[in-house]
Amino acid sequence: MSILQTTVNTQATDYLSNLSAYQTRIETLHGHRREACAGGGERARQRHIDRGRLLPRHRVDALLDPGSPFLEIGQLAGLAMHDGVPPGAGLITGIGLVCGRLCMIIANEATVKGGTYFGITCKKHVRAQMIAWENRLPVITLVDSGGAFLPDQAKIFPDDGDFGSIFYNKVRMSAEGIPQIGVIMGPCTAGGAYIPALCDEIVIVRGKGFMYLGGPELTKAATGEDVDRETLGGARMHSAVSGVTDHIAEDDHHALAITREIVRDLRQPALSRRRIEAPLPPRHDPAEILGIVSRDPKIPTDTTEIVARLVDDSRFQSFKHLYGDTLLCGFARINGFEIGILANKGVLFTESALKAAHFINLCCQRDIPLLFLADVTGFMVGRDAEEAGIAKAGAKMITAMASANVPKFTIVTGGDYGAGYQAMCGRPFKPTAMFAWPNAQAAIMGPEQAANTLAMVQRQIRERDGQRWSEAEEEAFKAPIRREYEEFADAYNFASNLWIDAIISPTETRDVLTLLLDCAARVPAKETRFGVFRM
Repeated sequence: MSILQTTVNTQATDYLSNLSAYQTRIETLHGHRREACAGGGERARQRHIDRGRLLPRHRVDALLDPGSPFLEIGQLAGLAMHDGVPPGAGLITGIGLVCGRLCMIIANEATVKGGTYFGITCKKHVRAQMIAWENRLPVITLVDSGGAFLPDQAKIFPDDGDFGSIFYNKVRMSAEGIPQIGVIMGPCTAGGAYIPALCDEIVIVRGKGFMYLGGPELTKAATGEDVDRETLGGARMHSAVSGVTDHIAEDDHHALAITREIVRDLRQPALSRRRIEAPLPPRHDPAEILGIVSRDPKIPTDTTEIVARLVDDSRFQSFKHLYGDTLLCGFARINGFEIGILANKGVLFTESALKAAHFINLCCQRDIPLLFLADVTGFMVGRDAEEAGIAKAGAKMITAMASANVPKFTIVTGGDYGAGYQAMCGRPFKPTAMFAWPNAQAAIMGPEQAANTLAMVQRQIRERDGQRWSEAEEEAFKAPIRREYEEFADAYNFASNLWIDAIISPTETRDVLTLLLDCAARVPAKETRFGVFRM
């Protein structure tokens, strides 16, 4: 492997301007994260504490091994989606260490609308389950939920991926031997009661945890029976009479201690099946990426400089270096884990698409995970490109990428548009995990392209009808289209809708990938069978 050199001047005016602009983006990201961590606001948090309960994020902290990392998934889900609901969709999900074992933790944020489920909450819960399923991670669910948020039933009740899918996934994962552990830390009502009931093992907190399909009020209305919460669905009743729960805890801390004991006694996780070398930091500071990423999306960023700051010792074995040079492909390591990298360096031509297909095939043969660093306007268009078989070459790249059964990770590092978004393992192609940097954008096409395309259509209609269209009128037509596409393409819109798993800082990228590569290394290899390559 060769060492990637750098030409970056950290004192140059352009670098410093980029750095200043990106630091503002990082401050915005941290602001949204603080909003998510605050939960339902000071009054809601205080009411929760006054009831003798740990705050949901304190529960997660107490469950995790002290000082261990926690990779939060979907932290900004639902951002600006529902009035009075902070980012996070009323749910905390993420991967963390419990008794030295990587687990998926799912915790209701009871200070947000009583932990009830919106449509986006269901989507987030299901996404966390799918990550756990693929990586065979034990799932620990800290339940404190009023069930479905009834006004949002169209997005909660009827479809695949809605509330019912949470139940289905729990059953299927349990059937495959993936542990499902439930901890009832507050009221679990209606559909919310089935989330712990479908677990392999359940802990319930005395006097705080309650589980019932219909609470005392509904029971009174339906049957005329007067019954209190403890008698109807408390810890003593469910542990001694119904047998629904397995362990009684005296408070939140005790419940989490019991949960840690359950995890400790699970059968040993699979050992890593990959050869992991001693980790080395990059020779060039990852923090310099903030000054390398162009502040102007119309000015491309040098991907090679980014790779040099992400991989161990800045060592990179380039593949087909002189062929298809608008796509950088090669082998490297991240904290000792081997990985195959595909990083855009411009529009995708026939040669770069063929190179990608060849490289992905190699990685599948060698069982090497793939990392897509996406920053591309799409595939080349025009007569020459079509005659060179760009559609056929692009289909080869997409076939190879979609067929690949090695772990696949996607990070949108810049603009990610059109068929380029799909070919670089966009969300529809089910990457193992997908992230974006704060500057990222993704859409069918760029704002200016969209405005020009729609304006051209409108101009043709007017000319056909004999109407004139002044430059001012055309600009007035284009402006709202640009705004619409800019708002759609923004990374925070993708995070809000869970089209990505999280927005991360460039400086967090190595740590995030390390944790995920460790998860993936403990899962049995899957054979890749490629679809038909059109020749």
